[in-house]
Amino acid sequence: MTREKIRIALAGNPNSGKTTLFNALTGAHHKVGNYPGVTVEKKEGSRIRGSREYHFVDLPGIYSLTAYSIDEVVARDFLLDEKPDLIVDVLDSTNLERHLYLCLQFQELGIPVIGALNMTDEAEAKGIQVDSASLSGILGIPMVKTVGPRGTGVDELLDKIDEVLASPQHQDRSIRYGDEIEGRLQHLQALIGEDEAFSSKFPSRWLAVKLLEKDINAYERLKAHRNAEAIAAEARTSINWLEKHYGKDNEIVISEQRYGYIRGAVRECIKIVKKSDFSITEMIDKVIMHPLLSLPIFVLVLWGMFQLTFTLGEYPMVWLERFFTWLSGTLNGIMGESGFKSLLIDGVIAGVGGVLSFVPLIVILFFLLSILEDIGYMSRAAFATDKFLHTFGLHGQSIFPMMLGFGCSVPAIMAARTLKSRRDRILTILVIPFISCGAKLPVYVLLAAAFFPNNPALMVMAIYGIGVVLSLIAAFVLNRTILRGDPTPFVMELPPYRSPTLRGILWHVWDKTWQYVKKAGTVILAASILIWAITSFPGYTLQEDQREILRQTYMAENPNSTPEAVSEYIDIQESELRLANSFAGRIGRLIEPLFKPLGFDWKIGVAMLTGFAAKEVIVSTLGILYGVGHGESEESESLRAALQQDPAWNPLVAFVLMLFVLVIPPCFAAQATIRAELGWSWWAFSVLSLLVFGWLLGFAIYQIGLLVGALA
Repeated sequence: MTREKIRIALAGNPNSGKTTLFNALTGAHHKVGNYPGVTVEKKEGSRIRGSREYHFVDLPGIYSLTAYSIDEVVARDFLLDEKPDLIVDVLDSTNLERHLYLCLQFQELGIPVIGALNMTDEAEAKGIQVDSASLSGILGIPMVKTVGPRGTGVDELLDKIDEVLASPQHQDRSIRYGDEIEGRLQHLQALIGEDEAFSSKFPSRWLAVKLLEKDINAYERLKAHRNAEAIAAEARTSINWLEKHYGKDNEIVISEQRYGYIRGAVRECIKIVKKSDFSITEMIDKVIMHPLLSLPIFVLVLWGMFQLTFTLGEYPMVWLERFFTWLSGTLNGIMGESGFKSLLIDGVIAGVGGVLSFVPLIVILFFLLSILEDIGYMSRAAFATDKFLHTFGLHGQSIFPMMLGFGCSVPAIMAARTLKSRRDRILTILVIPFISCGAKLPVYVLLAAAFFPNNPALMVMAIYGIGVVLSLIAAFVLNRTILRGDPTPFVMELPPYRSPTLRGILWHVWDKTWQYVKKAGTVILAASILIWAITSFPGYTLQEDQREILRQTYMAENPNSTPEAVSEYIDIQESELRLANSFAGRIGRLIEPLFKPLGFDWKIGVAMLTGFAAKEVIVSTLGILYGVGHGESEESESLRAALQQDPAWNPLVAFVLMLFVLVIPPCFAAQATIRAELGWSWWAFSVLSLLVFGWLLGFAIYQIGLLVGALA
């Protein structure tokens, strides 16, 4: 059966509960991508109901169709250029007066609009009773009460969508701005309508209002009209007359007309029932937002999050590690010697298995981050750190991308689009690579467990802390050199605390964890096979006379050794020679002089080269480099044991390597996002500066460490 496809834009202010309603409408049937040409996250989902397939597009949260930030531009351009069949405006029922401002602008687009009065449960708990039928009558659009986390009102919303689409003609119920403004609007509308091809693309009512609001983008779009200059001149004449008449800027006049209309509608449709003055949100905020306590509490929250991650994740991580060790040993015992066996055990299991061992840590970290986001703490964190971040030239809202950076750099860089100033966006994006993402976590945990066994969690948290400090220092330097200027004023709402839903949290965790696992099954698998190939070829076999020399040398040093011990020693020497003469060994020897001043041997150098694609690959590369040709035994139970036995490694080298991984450019995906957001020049600056600084920092720490060790 062929179903009718309906395209619906889900729009609204930030913190209106749009995402939870989107999840309730689409369930698990949605995908995440980017809008064409920009790295702004795009969520699309579908729902089949009867003979129709509803295709929902979740637009970024915005406050107005007069666009300043990238996400506002994306939302506006989608509505104007893509022309969805219908707009569902998600409204926060606890704060309708502010949210209806955007709704009025949607109505001027000429696209059918339905209002979703979301969070009605919270409104009623606060004593706010919304008469949806009365509000619908005043605005001329259907209003449906919903509660996103519970899925309340979803069926009724879909019913209203069907009713609106079944209507033969959409009724224009746009706000009227008064005789003075309306006279000029109607004249502009008539002039715009003279070009039928143009007016079919852009709603004449919306464009006329935007011209009077002095919207730059509206004037750019007007250039495609055949009488663009005459209309622009008429608009400027109208603006001058209106500003003289009202004695204030025309944008303010139109804004006041909208809010006046909204206040009248709200007064007619909302009833406030007296409730207790007791507010849990206010009570908690007295502590959380205290001028002296807010920043220490924020630091404590981060510390607790990471401490809990490592404490809870240690056991399942070890279980997975032992499982892959057992799997390698079992396959080694039942499979005959072949190239496929080497590929499977030394390539796939040693590489991909090593990365998958860290999935429990990723799951727990994203679980905790999702809770912080859903309960409403992230907005508090922005306020708590605003004054502190201003000291370094960062905007208070930069804390959102920076905290997201603990999970993944790609969405963190994309999140910087919410900053309205381009300078603030550039500065925030340039310092995000210093924030340790989830991909770096396996490297830190591996090295900390191997060389700082007394308290590996403390060492990992120290590296995370160093990254935050370096990001602030970098911001301070950039703010006083190539990015001079003051951050824009910080204005942001504080949403009420909300109980997170298990469904919502689990969806966030699954989505992010699946991306990590998918990377292990695609990018890291391919990298592991490539690394296995360059470590296995062209191959090397000891001649019989060479084996005899090794046998005699070993027996001279260990006269009581068994034949099995001698044979194992020769096999190990052969495997090390095979590795040294492989393509990887040759590449490693070639680049070793570059890494030697940092204390890195050629094996670490090869791992670092592969790590530029994705930081998790460093673990898989080391797993392959230290697993080639080695039999399974108690001593070689895990990669960390193999590193401990290599004389090239020590705590100083491990610490320098963690710092180097922290500072060098992020994965290719994150670099591509930086390039898309900022352009080639800023991308090149980011990569080169991080490479140079990473090398200099590693060199300085290693040389100082050697000097301190010598003096001690």
